[in-house]
Amino acid sequence: MLNISELSLLLQPSRATDPLLQPLWDYLLLHHQPLISSPFFPVILAFSSYFFFSLPFAALDLLGERVPLIYKYKIQPNRQPTVGMMANSFGTALFNHIFFVLPAVIIGMFILQTPTLPQEAPTLYEVFIDGLASLLLFDTQYFFWHFIHHKQPQCYHWIHAIHHEYMAPFSWSTQQLSIPELMTVGFWSNLDPLLLKCHPMTTWSVTVFSLWLSVEDHIGYDLPWALNHLVPFGLLGGAPAHDMHHQKPSSNFAPFFSHWDRIFGTAVPLERKTIRK
Repeated sequence: MLNISELSLLLQPSRATDPLLQPLWDYLLLHHQPLISSPFFPVILAFSSYFFFSLPFAALDLLGERVPLIYKYKIQPNRQPTVGMMANSFGTALFNHIFFVLPAVIIGMFILQTPTLPQEAPTLYEVFIDGLASLLLFDTQYFFWHFIHHKQPQCYHWIHAIHHEYMAPFSWSTQQLSIPELMTVGFWSNLDPLLLKCHPMTTWSVTVFSLWLSVEDHIGYDLPWALNHLVPFGLLGGAPAHDMHHQKPSSNFAPFFSHWDRIFGTAVPLERKTIRK
């Protein structure tokens, strides 16, 4: 005879599993659970995404005019990153992760309880909606943080100025951040999915996608097939907006979307440079 608790479980509507994501999630739980449940996994995922997304654009920068099909889209052709500049930016990102991010994760292991991974995968709809909500929330947080740090000289000098070392951004400079800025960005990136109760698979998807958007913002090329051109109505700023931010630091503060800059009147369109003969 069923008791009350068993009967209530039977009467609850079963959650529909996603035919595409559930097999993938089952595979991850079965074969890679120690990895994906590790507190180091988000760090590995984020840094490897930054590395592999930046690599092809770094190669394009080094080849320069020898790849005219791509080079013609260079926003500031007179400012070509050197190997030294690339090494400096990547070295800064690597140093920050080894000596600050990883120790922070280790400390967190003794403070925070390791979350239990759910048995059910999210639906594609949940990944899209929750992922979009996470991106919009982060975009809002960073817009106002970014705006304030450009308006307050001390905040800019001590925290944000390192990211503006180069007027023409390039892919490796995506993660050229001070420790306070990196920790702030990392705090939001970890907190927002928790506030929105995102599934871990959604959180990881947002991590990878946001890193792609960030790298694409910094590549220094206005590629016609970039996401800011594929997404309609100019909803994404992309490389043109962020490149203009490095040229005119009082403009284009949002990291991904364009609506906050439009609302506050800080949106500035791209001014393409020409090669001086």
